[in-house]
Amino acid sequence: MKKKWGAIFLTLALASVLTACGSDSGSRKNEARSSGNPDAVKQSSNSEQTIPKNGKPLIAYFTVAENSDVDVVSSASMSEVSGKAKGRMTALAEMIQENTGGDLFSIKTSVKYPGDIGKLVEYVRKEREKGERPDLISHIGNLEEYDVIFVGFPTWWYDLPQIMYNFFDKYDFSGKTIIPFNSNNSSQFSEIVETIQDLEPDATVIKKGFAISEQDVPKAEDDIKSWLGDLGF
Repeated sequence: MKKKWGAIFLTLALASVLTACGSDSGSRKNEARSSGNPDAVKQSSNSEQTIPKNGKPLIAYFTVAENSDVDVVSSASMSEVSGKAKGRMTALAEMIQENTGGDLFSIKTSVKYPGDIGKLVEYVRKEREKGERPDLISHIGNLEEYDVIFVGFPTWWYDLPQIMYNFFDKYDFSGKTIIPFNSNNSSQFSEIVETIQDLEPDATVIKKGFAISEQDVPKAEDDIKSWLGDLGF
């Protein structure tokens, strides 16, 4: 038990360093465009953004647990959800799928990230400083079938993981609606929503994304349902 709590405190301490030391992004204030789809549902009474309701959404997500040099049980990005070890973003993506009927797509990379949290923090720092863009090894073959794309990722150093920059470079989401969701260590989205809008200027990026602390992922289901309900799902 002492070892277990010691590992938890080490994870939180290192994650705190990851969150606190990485903010160097400039201020971006681009406004997301509205869909204009007459069949769309209003996001909220205080927003002009709308979400198309035609067909199933695609739920694309990146998780270290499925791109690691260890199995999911040993991964630094794992949480136990309903008695099963899952990558945090996998768990959130599956909760969204259960409530929307969407299709899941796991973003896979050629990089095998360290399963150890200390090594992962250092690897991610160097990857970011060098501006490396890991190769994608999973591909969306039917993007034209989806009007709405949920996109999930962890927040790393107040920013998108480097693999996500490659993801947005590869796919043109013009005319589509992007709904971000993530797990984080107190940084929420930082300016990531604005960054996605910069990367996909002809897409509608929903500002009211879902952001949750890593520690709260196992009990996120009710919050996911409430959030999706607010979005009209």
